Amino acid sequence: MEKFKKQWEIQHNWQLLFPFFGLLILGYSAFKIANAIVKDYGLLVTIIISIVIFAGLLKFVLFTFKKLEKKWILDYKWEMIRVFMVFAFTGSSSLFVGRPIIKLIGITKENLNPVLYWFLFIIIGLIFYQILLVSFGWLFGQFKFFWEFEKKMLRRFGLKRFLD
Repeated sequence: MEKFKKQWEIQHNWQLLFPFFGLLILGYSAFKIANAIVKDYGLLVTIIISIVIFAGLLKFVLFTFKKLEKKWILDYKWEMIRVFMVFAFTGSSSLFVGRPIIKLIGITKENLNPVLYWFLFIIIGLIFYQILLVSFGWLFGQFKFFWEFEKKMLRRFGLKRFLD
């Protein structure tokens, strides 16, 4: 355990919550993917496929951590997990917020060209994504990181005048 704490620069036991929840979220994602692929083959096959997918996702995430560790400026390595969790919650939440908003406006696949519907859905989701990213970043104690990330993203969208 000490080796793990040293590797992730964990100073306090409460910080172990982030690797734990990170693995839990990764396991849930692996199960959902496996269930979507082999749902008709039973629970045992789904669990076995989930384990394989979990191992692959874990390798991918750790590889991504190493690449982004040099690019993102964070105080401790364990904060990378917290940042990834914010991105996961924000992506999922923007869909949950975007769907009711687009229905409230009266836009459906039936009354609009599917290409235009998906274009508007993505635009509305993107707007809420920006707001939720900073909000979840604040809730997870990473406001400064996500505010800088947000400003960089808005500059890329050509919205620099809104930042000044």
